[in-house]
Amino acid sequence: MTDPLHHILLSQIDAHALPRDRDTHDAEAQNELEMSILTSGLRQPIEIWQLSQPRDDHRYGLISGFRRLAAARTLEHETIPAFLRTPKDIPDALASMVTENEIRAQISPWEKGRLILDCVRSDLFDTEDAALTALFGTLSRQKKARLRSIVLVVQVFDGSLATPERLSVARIERLASALRAGWEDLLSDALRTSRSDTLNGQWAALEPVITEALNPQSGDAAPNTRDAPRRSIKFAQGLQIRRELTRSGWILRFSGPEAKVPGLMDDVMETIERVFGSTR
Repeated sequence: MTDPLHHILLSQIDAHALPRDRDTHDAEAQNELEMSILTSGLRQPIEIWQLSQPRDDHRYGLISGFRRLAAARTLEHETIPAFLRTPKDIPDALASMVTENEIRAQISPWEKGRLILDCVRSDLFDTEDAALTALFGTLSRQKKARLRSIVLVVQVFDGSLATPERLSVARIERLASALRAGWEDLLSDALRTSRSDTLNGQWAALEPVITEALNPQSGDAAPNTRDAPRRSIKFAQGLQIRRELTRSGWILRFSGPEAKVPGLMDDVMETIERVFGSTR
């Protein structure tokens, strides 16, 4: 026996009744979906549940079909085919949304991490582990550990990175390892001073710090420990100097307004020459 199909007024559906697991919007894909619905109709109904208390004239909350609902609204449909589900509670509805999206659409690692944090911040779960277990309980132990790393990185860098959904799991895990090693302040500082508005540019600023944090050959203590060396100097006039580990050795990176002052590098070179002696 199949579930009965309902035709629900779009105005009665709250698309944001649940924290959503998809943050990005692919305009081209959305346009293709709209054209498909326009020419062939909606092939897959959305899933909704009846709210216990109506909110702003909304009688139903959306479980799955966010893009389909958005397309129907763009096309100015009055109603949309929907299956009316009866989840036990909000976490159960969230689990259904995640399951459906795992099958139908590829959700980025970053979006999964943000969903877990949004659920905890909305008091839907007491802890991140509780949210992870409820929403991604079928994952292997290794994948759950990886998702915990993703949550950690999202917690620190959410809102700071451009197009973070493009970050690979491998890069996120490197960032998480550096954070666990105590390098959050230096990573955040490198990101802030990079002034880049692209993910590639931001990653180029983060990579040297991550490399030093994860390089056991550097021989230096971690930040905020007793024997930690000076890795960054900030001056009142805006100049900042940060050392970075490269494959061939160390470099000093100068940033801030004062870094562009004519003659600064000459002064630095002369100081180094006095320390090490005359050049050949």
